[in-house]
Order: sequence, then C-alpha cells, then structure tokens
Amino acid sequence: MTMPRQRGLTEQAADAAIDSACRLLRLPSIRNEFSDIADRAIKDQMSYRGFLAELLMAECDDRARRRSERRIKAAGFPREKSLRTFDFDANPNIDPATIHTLASCEWIKKSQPLCLIGDSGTGKSHMLIALGTEAAMKGYRVRYTLATKLVNELVEAADEKQLNKTIARYGRVDLLCIDELGYMELDRHGAELLFQVLTEREEKNSVAIASNESFGGWTKTFTDPRLCAAIVDRLTFNGTIIETGTDSYRLASTRARTEQTAAG
Repeated sequence: MTMPRQRGLTEQAADAAIDSACRLLRLPSIRNEFSDIADRAIKDQMSYRGFLAELLMAECDDRARRRSERRIKAAGFPREKSLRTFDFDANPNIDPATIHTLASCEWIKKSQPLCLIGDSGTGKSHMLIALGTEAAMKGYRVRYTLATKLVNELVEAADEKQLNKTIARYGRVDLLCIDELGYMELDRHGAELLFQVLTEREEKNSVAIASNESFGGWTKTFTDPRLCAAIVDRLTFNGTIIETGTDSYRLASTRARTEQTAAG
C-alpha cells in the first residue's frame, strides 16, 4: 500500500525528494538546475505555472543539446568546423548567401546532392564538415568519411560477404559526406562499389562531396569513362555545385603569419 505523502516538507527534505524523483524519472537537467531556478523564481516572483515551465524547458533544451552532440559524434567528423569560423573574406569564390541557404538544410530534406570543388586549402573540407554539423544539429543523421576509407570498407565488406549490409548502412543516413574524392585513382572494382552506394542513395538521401578535381579530371579517379559519367550524373542531378577556386587561403594565412613573425 502506498503511504500518503507528508505535506509541508522541510526545505532539506524537499530537496532530497526532488533529487530522488528526478533520478527515478530520469530528469538530470531538472535535478541539476531546480535549486537555481527555484531561487530565481522567488526573486522574480514567478507564478507556479511559470516556475514549472522554466523547469520543463530547461530539461527539453538540455535533451535537445545532448541529442545534437550525439548526432555530431556519430557523424565521425575528424575535427570541429563551423560556418561561424569560416573566413568568407579570405575566399570570395564562396558566396555567404548560398552557404547560409544550404545551412537551412532544405536540400537535405529534398534529398539533393552538394559538390564542393576546388584546390587544396580553399575551404572545401571546412565547409563540408560545417554543413554536416549544421545538419546534425537540425536532427538529421549524418556520416562523414574519406573517399578512400569508404571504398576500402566496401572492398572488405564484399570480401566478407557483408556488402549489402554495409551499403544499406550507408544508405540509411540522411546525409553522407564524402571528403577527398579525386585524390587517388580507384580501380574498377572500387569505383563500382562506390557507385552502388551512390545509386542506393539516389533521390532518397543526400550526398555531399569535396573534391580537388574538376569533373573533367575525374577520369583520373574513375578510369572507366562510362562509370565516371554515371557517378558525375548521380552527384550533380538537381544538386548544388560550389567552386571554391584555386587560391589557397590556408597557404596565404600561413604566409601572412610567417611574415608577421619575421617583421616582429
């Protein structure tokens, strides 16, 4: 039989009861913040409803933040990059308005592709990771991988009779970010496996790629011309293509720092 709760608990007993209930109900944010919010409620003369709303909003906000952190971690980004830290002034080829439109993630909702094409040091990987992070924060499932790592994984999966399972896993995420596409030649088998992943995702889920080669140079990576044309078609149909240019702002930034140090 449930014992009736006592009314008029002392403050210490009330704190203990709240702590115990929050643990039982798995409300860690309320457990951590209720004391501060209660003090603020007294100071601001909040109504009971206002106080309850503050508690529940604190829990909801913290849960949303933790979900975002889990999605960002699950994406496997090699480092943290954000749109806020991108130097648009250093690379005038990249239009801030276009990037901020992409940050709304409407293209992911429509399952459209994105291609970032340009030389090393022009901001492709930064932009790829930053837009992937924006997508994860907005609730999309994201996966980042290097092109060579993805192909090696597919080859191993094929050898171990796990190919369909691996392709399905890459097919499920809302956004697949493939970095450094075009840095090395792929044999026909590797290229065909990559093509299978792209076909699995076509018009169902978005792919974003970063490449140091213009599409005309992709025959060095995908040596079969017909397969190369089919892959380019998968990655550009209804998509956005951003050319980041040839001037490395990373190199320019390093030079500027070196000159500054020498002058000092």
